[in-house]
Amino acid sequence: MKRITTWLLGSAFLLGGMGFIVRAAAQETSPPPKVLAVFREFIKPGRAGTAHEKSESAFVQAMARAKWPTHYLAVNSMSGKPRALFLTGYDSFADWEKDIKAEEKNATLSAALDHANMVDGDLLTEVDAGAFAFREDLSLRAAVDIAHMRYFEISLFHVRPGHDKDWEDLVKLYMSGFDKIPGVHWATYEAVYGQDAGTFVVFNPMKSASEIDEGFGQGKQFEAAMGEEGMKKLRELSAVTLESSITNLFAFSPSMSYVSDDWIKADPDFWKPKASAMAGAAKKPAEKPAANQ
Repeated sequence: MKRITTWLLGSAFLLGGMGFIVRAAAQETSPPPKVLAVFREFIKPGRAGTAHEKSESAFVQAMARAKWPTHYLAVNSMSGKPRALFLTGYDSFADWEKDIKAEEKNATLSAALDHANMVDGDLLTEVDAGAFAFREDLSLRAAVDIAHMRYFEISLFHVRPGHDKDWEDLVKLYMSGFDKIPGVHWATYEAVYGQDAGTFVVFNPMKSASEIDEGFGQGKQFEAAMGEEGMKKLRELSAVTLESSITNLFAFSPSMSYVSDDWIKADPDFWKPKASAMAGAAKKPAEKPAANQ
């Protein structure tokens, strides 16, 4: 997970439960953080999976030993190049700065993270980082029960220079069409650092891959809601507004994430499966643990 905080503010170089990513929630649903820090690791062929999970566990253990109040969510790519994203949410850039300074003052934590970085670096081909600002006006029902989500469908859009207003109109057309279709939600972020101007990232959290299948049916409902004229306007706006776009699928990684106690309590079998199994064994000492644990 790296020293993203010091690096980002120190060099101004950057790339979400959408998180609503990594923020402790007192309720089932929580809104996305206003500031989202994203660190990407591109992994060497054959070094993803168990090898990378093991190296990342050193970061999680260091944060846990320090009882660090700032949490992060890790997700692994299921499409595109092998890579992992580490997402940390803040209420403001000022809060991000406070987190950085606090880490710098903690010599034990800093040393542990430095060592973990050296080990983890041997598995990687490239890293980069970014900072993004939440655009509530371009998001739809963004507050979700992120602790029970399992996937992110993440879309990256590059808007043509001078077409910011067209982009806003385009997204709001989509929002109007999907507004009456239950279950559709997303959070939109605008790049502040680390990406070209006019870069937007849209997070669509999902509980299961079955929602991908359901999405095809929702697309037909959307077309019906928009009508022929509405779809024509969408096509025209997209043609003049978008320079490029791409969508990829990512799976949550509990073993590489440092999440809040609230998340763990909400779904211990996912976020801390071994701890859950041990607790079950303590209650029923004669019972064998499940094979999948």
